[in-house]
Amino acid sequence: MGMTKSFQHENYELLCGAKALDNGKFVPTLVVSKQGWPSRPRTISVQSDGCLTEEDAISAAHAQGIDWVLNYG
Repeated sequence: MGMTKSFQHENYELLCGAKALDNGKFVPTLVVSKQGWPSRPRTISVQSDGCLTEEDAISAAHAQGIDWVLNYG
């Protein structure tokens, strides 16, 4: 399991993470949950060829999460 950080955007919680790959890079992970009803968590696919650091992967997930909230939230 890699590093994770939680962010708030509007009325959503973005759980952004970084999962290590075998080649030494990291892939971003993202789970979006609405802070009101319905609060069903959604796992969102993040486009990435692999990030060099955990921080880069979390930043990519955060940017995708904000984009998701703006378009679908």
